[in-house]
Amino acid sequence: MPYEGHVVNGVVVLGQPAPLEDGTRVRVEIVASPKTDSARKRIPLADRLASVIGKAEDLPEDWSENHDAYLREEHGK
Repeated sequence: MPYEGHVVNGVVVLGQPAPLEDGTRVRVEIVASPKTDSARKRIPLADRLASVIGKAEDLPEDWSENHDAYLREEHGK
């Protein structure tokens, strides 16, 4: 029997109680999404990331070229 619901903070919340025991395996099917991929593509990446662009401070001059090495703490080894 299908149940309908929505997602809140990454958790599926059913619209009605379901007689399901803990541990019951379920399958979730996406019916509709409030933000479709096509809607996301219409907003430029710089606009979507505007709240974080330029926020990092005190990074090494070569961060953009070597960020992976810095994240793995391998730079200069």
